Amino acid sequence: MRSYTHMRKQTEFRTYPPLSSSAGWGAGRNDNKDGDQRPSEQELAGYSRAGRIATLLVACLMLLAAPAASATSKPDLHKASPPLQQLLAALDPSTVVDVIVQYQVTPQQKHLDLVTSRGGWSKRHLGVIKAEAYTLPLSAVQDLLDDADVAHVSLDHTVKLTSNFDAPREIINTDIAQSYGYDGTGVGIAIVDSGLYAHPDLNVFGASNSRVVYSQSFVTGDSSTADAYGHGTHVAGLAAGDAQSSQGKYKYEYTGVAPNASIINLRVLDANGYGTDSAVIAAISQAIALKSKYNIRVLNLSLGRGIYESYTVDPLCQAVEQAWNAGIVVVVAAGNNGRDNSMNTHGYGTIGAPGNDPYVITVGALDDSSSNRANDAIASYSSKGPTLIDHIVKPDLVAPGNKVVSLLAPGATLVNGNPSLDVFPCNNSGTDCGAQYGSSKYFTLSGTSMATPLVSGAAALMLQKNPTLTPDLVKARLMKSAYKNYQTYSSSADYRGNVYNNQSDIFTYGAGYLDAAAALNNSDTGSGLALSPTAVYNPSTNTVTITQTAVSGASKSVLWGTSILWGTSLVWGNNVFLSGSSILWGSSVVWGSSTASGFSILWGSSILWGTTMQGMSAGDPGDCTVTSTAAVTCQ
Repeated sequence: MRSYTHMRKQTEFRTYPPLSSSAGWGAGRNDNKDGDQRPSEQELAGYSRAGRIATLLVACLMLLAAPAASATSKPDLHKASPPLQQLLAALDPSTVVDVIVQYQVTPQQKHLDLVTSRGGWSKRHLGVIKAEAYTLPLSAVQDLLDDADVAHVSLDHTVKLTSNFDAPREIINTDIAQSYGYDGTGVGIAIVDSGLYAHPDLNVFGASNSRVVYSQSFVTGDSSTADAYGHGTHVAGLAAGDAQSSQGKYKYEYTGVAPNASIINLRVLDANGYGTDSAVIAAISQAIALKSKYNIRVLNLSLGRGIYESYTVDPLCQAVEQAWNAGIVVVVAAGNNGRDNSMNTHGYGTIGAPGNDPYVITVGALDDSSSNRANDAIASYSSKGPTLIDHIVKPDLVAPGNKVVSLLAPGATLVNGNPSLDVFPCNNSGTDCGAQYGSSKYFTLSGTSMATPLVSGAAALMLQKNPTLTPDLVKARLMKSAYKNYQTYSSSADYRGNVYNNQSDIFTYGAGYLDAAAALNNSDTGSGLALSPTAVYNPSTNTVTITQTAVSGASKSVLWGTSILWGTSLVWGNNVFLSGSSILWGSSVVWGSSTASGFSILWGSSILWGTTMQGMSAGDPGDCTVTSTAAVTCQ
């Protein structure tokens, strides 16, 4: 069965009543390992959820009506992210918000003193990107923007998860890859997610000692590293589960791609599946710090949020780039907003952050219900490119993600709320399965979150075989070796019967369908960065072309197109280009006329706010099949 993690997005900023002047650096209670300095529970007792929702509603109304801030009253607004600029223009200066401040230099005590003197406090140190996460009044934000040492200020956004018979294992040729003797031994995979349940399939096969070699929580006020939501355990099983609980007891064996890899559990999401940018950045920083000790070579992020600013300044994107530059392959879920047509884009332009960063491997989800991979199709909910603002070509590749079975975390929120998704053991002949044969140890989920760890596991196999591979070569080999002979047009449906039509373009499938065996056998080499390219619209010819993504630094080169081995058509395939050129489409661009509103959103500088992008909810049963007679069948 396939296992996919739901990647849900929500735009949120936290607001509190004005702080007293005594609440500052070193004030309040410090109850986690990250230096999270904040008021006591008594001080925050009045900040009810209902009050926050009411404040948000008022803030939204004010945002709609507020005039633009003048240059004199709001200096240096170019340092603030667009959502923060709107809050500065609309809300009372005493409104308290959560922000991430990136500095030109490593933050020092004088920077912290400025914040505390303005009634704020530090939530978390984010040294990996020379940043601090603060809670402070908007009036203090304005002061920070005037500080020459401050490079950029963003809201500390909320991140969410992006979330089957044993088909994925065969469809992506994992069984062939493992037959070569590679199982991820010695490679560490960091799972940045909702924590892990101590599932037997995460132990050394046939033994009780766990392969989870390190665990830490970055959830504010909760030091537990257990999986209270049920998402991280499912993800870990797809990347590295060894199936010992299903052998001889279930209809299928639910084996992960790298079943003997070491697992590093970095919990950033709470029991409802929510977290913050700063928590994720702190976890990424810890993965970098622990890289040598646990040979962390792969970082799995089956989570994300909306895009609010260019990846070049987004703190979450800057953090994943630091991990990439440290030699860690970063694999990120594309998002589950492919069904979204609220902005008339037909699901295009819905990739989430940090999947919009050109360094990382961004993964979309397939529905592999067909026995022939040539007939498999993109899942209707899989987010599509190009990315907003920067127009990066994403996803990079796709993997099975619809109705995938993986590990169950007993008592977790997802599990308790979706009992119909439990997978039960069977009788000795395997002809009848159900609760009468024992409790469930496996669970079905759908989403790009489930596709992502399959790619992470494949990367671990590649690195076990050749530890000298750079993240860029891992990405390049995965993309070049991906299966590219999928059907040109396809239709899928959600469980309500809504039908979605898709085509096999570069913004839907990327470079193609993960083939673990082909990637493992690929020996192509080269130098330079494997940055995802940029899509450029030419209004004079009404065509879309891909070009190399610009990078800073004279010593940096781009791998694509620099040799016969890495020609553009070899990586992305010939079927996505027009007449063998780098043009993606001619005058009939897929989403319609250049005068259409969706077109202008994609190719302008617009931002799709979280309130207009409704991700697939956790527990969504996934896609159904559209038959040749246009009937919808769900299994």
